[in-house]
Amino acid sequence: MNYLKINIEKPAEFVSGGLFVSDVPWTHSRRIVDSFEIIIGISGCLYISQGQAEYEVKPGDVLLILPGQMHQGYRMCESGISFYWFHFTADREYALLDEHQLSEELSKLNKPDSAKMFSEAYIPLFYAPSRVERVNILFQQLQHVVNSNYYTRQAAHYIATSLLIELSEQMIKDYYNSSKLPQGDKIISEMIEWIRVHMREDISVSDVAEKFTYNKDYLSRFFKKRTGFHLQEYIHLMKMSKAKELLTRSSQSIKDVAEFVGFRDEKYFMRLFKKYENMTPTEYRQAFYKIHMNNH
Repeated sequence: MNYLKINIEKPAEFVSGGLFVSDVPWTHSRRIVDSFEIIIGISGCLYISQGQAEYEVKPGDVLLILPGQMHQGYRMCESGISFYWFHFTADREYALLDEHQLSEELSKLNKPDSAKMFSEAYIPLFYAPSRVERVNILFQQLQHVVNSNYYTRQAAHYIATSLLIELSEQMIKDYYNSSKLPQGDKIISEMIEWIRVHMREDISVSDVAEKFTYNKDYLSRFFKKRTGFHLQEYIHLMKMSKAKELLTRSSQSIKDVAEFVGFRDEKYFMRLFKKYENMTPTEYRQAFYKIHMNNH
């Protein structure tokens, strides 16, 4: 399978979209377009090829058509065929990744500041999302906005981009839960997600070990071998990453920031912050503001 890697720092641009329904047998026309197209199967089966690949798009399936690619129906669809569709463009260059390249990209998720690193969405060319109803809801919201004569068209761009992000997020979660990953990597992925979700709590290595029924010492060695980080260090780095974001994007006090990321002891938080960042939270915030002012 191939995957589209697309930069979403700037929203994708919605072009057009709708619900296709045919009450008679129908075949998709032969054509090449200069935009991306997402097709979401609703009922029946759409028989469509892209390049040399033939697809059967059934209810719940999502197909991505690439710009400049010949696509056409290769078999007659039965009456009652229906699917959602929408076209979008993107300003920046995109890339197509194979399974190995995708695996290398997703390995970045093991890093505690990965949330700040990822500015791309990863969309499979053909995929059956496990929660397609979430995708359908976003599409319906997209159509509502498009047909409500909003004063700004940006709303459609942002919802279309949210739909792409939803597809990407579901693919990543499904990928880590699939048989493509060794069992050890699946467990690490689950631990990392659990730490991320519970990052605001006062969690420890013992808490993670108890949750995943591991011996604490063994778990620490296992985690270090798989990620390169000691588990306690990883938990702290996750919290520091969120703290840095709050320090630079909000006016919360140091005490409030510490409590938000799960530290009841403000002084202990400050000591840890200086250990990992080589400056105090206040110094970090001041440094950010100076840099920000110098850029204007």
